[in-house]
Amino acid sequence: MNTLRIHLSFILFQAVVLLSNGQSSNTVINARSLGLGNASSTLSDDWSLLNNVGGLGKVKGTSVAVAYEARPGLVGANRMAAAFSIPTRIGTGGVGVVRFGDDLYSEQIVSSGFSNTIGNTSLGLKVNYIQYRAIGFETRSAVSFNFGGITELSSKVSIGAYITNINQPRLSTVNAEKVPAQLVVGVSFKPTESVLIATEIDKDLTNDPVIKAGLEYKIHRKVFARSGFNLKPEAFFLGMGFVNSNLKIDYALQYTQLLNYSFQASIVYSFKKSKRKDE
Repeated sequence: MNTLRIHLSFILFQAVVLLSNGQSSNTVINARSLGLGNASSTLSDDWSLLNNVGGLGKVKGTSVAVAYEARPGLVGANRMAAAFSIPTRIGTGGVGVVRFGDDLYSEQIVSSGFSNTIGNTSLGLKVNYIQYRAIGFETRSAVSFNFGGITELSSKVSIGAYITNINQPRLSTVNAEKVPAQLVVGVSFKPTESVLIATEIDKDLTNDPVIKAGLEYKIHRKVFARSGFNLKPEAFFLGMGFVNSNLKIDYALQYTQLLNYSFQASIVYSFKKSKRKDE
């Protein structure tokens, strides 16, 4: 009876995760991105390692970042992450970790990446070690690669794109189950110093594309307000951000009909005082 309960819980858990657009091995987690509806492929900030690794090349200060996501509507579906970025003479490197799930089912992802900027374009490569654990099933793991880039077409317009799990590694030698690849393309527009508008299309090999859009408004030089939405599946987002010297604090919430509300909070500490990257 316990074995049956475990199997049913695992199947239900996986179905809900897929329906909520929480694709396996997705590492995008931080409250600034969430407040923008996760339309974040053109952002160059301290979370670029776990987002579009191409943006990491524009990060000029050493920093450590932590984030936590709570999903009260789905027990065991919380996420947490940490990232560390450090600039070098030839570019910027970073390491990070993301954990999803609980003791029943969990995913652990360890990432390491490097990015460099040439002219108005930054390109980056990331390697991920992904591990899946579920009670009653064997632990599975895989190594995958991501590639991404961001180009500033002008001081107001940027385009970004990245591909996750390019090599589509197999999770089992018994069947053809693979870690899904994902293509993300986005455009951002900054009409003034206080406003950022971001749009994005997210497509994997098995699901319909997800359309994302977000708006960030600088209320004060230290305070930011954000909102966003997704189509297919529909979701709505709100967020706030605060920056002071070496510290950045962000908070955001997401609403979907399936999971009701979920919340994210993230903190970044920069060891060197540096200007916040809001491109």
